[in-house]
Amino acid sequence: MKIIRRPSVYLVGRQTVDDGEISRFLADHEVDAWSTDTSVAGESLSEMAGRLCYMSFAKPRPGGNAAYLGHIKEVGHGSVLEHCAWNFIVTGVSRSFTHELVRHRAGFGYSQLSQRYVDESVAEYVEPDCIGNDPELHEVWQSSVEHAQEAYIKLVAGLQAKFSDVDDKTLRRKMARQAARSVLPNATETKIFFTANARALRHFIELRCNEHAEIEIREVAAMVLDILQKEAPNIFSDYEFITLPDGTRAAKTDHAKV
Repeated sequence: MKIIRRPSVYLVGRQTVDDGEISRFLADHEVDAWSTDTSVAGESLSEMAGRLCYMSFAKPRPGGNAAYLGHIKEVGHGSVLEHCAWNFIVTGVSRSFTHELVRHRAGFGYSQLSQRYVDESVAEYVEPDCIGNDPELHEVWQSSVEHAQEAYIKLVAGLQAKFSDVDDKTLRRKMARQAARSVLPNATETKIFFTANARALRHFIELRCNEHAEIEIREVAAMVLDILQKEAPNIFSDYEFITLPDGTRAAKTDHAKV
């Protein structure tokens, strides 16, 4: 049985901009030229969305994309941030984590590993540091998880025998696994793919990279923010990390609820 103590976050997708269509739009509306100084598609699209509201392409104020999006955050015009999105895969996290993550609905989309189809007899498990760092508590935790996994394996075998009259092997396995998974703990490791727009991600960071958030989801939120501050600094650079007494990180900003 493998025990996991740290999650992994992968940025697997980002947007692109169609320069030809932008030029066609500008020409159709008698704008001789407009350009932005960012190479990040999401930042450019957010600026375009904001400028469309007022048709302010012809005479932009100085300061470039950073100044423009900075003003957007100051005035709370966060709807334009809904036009840029990123795709992430998160692994090495518990089912407890994903139960909390999927509560973020608006602006998020999810695809998660299926316990009905994936054999969890070789599952990995996520152990909280507060348990793993204490030998006595770790022994209790590990024993509990091992018993659950043993029960799962026995239940799958017994249920497959029970459903032996089902001719479809895939369906028989699914029927067994979907019932046997009921004994697996929240500590069972899972993988989840999610897509979210910038406004939704800011809301996620403000709630989950917060000192009052649960430790596992706070760690993932901090990792997501690390990526986004490099990926789209004009949207996410206003967040500052602080180190909490337990050594974990939280983030704060002067532009909350954009």
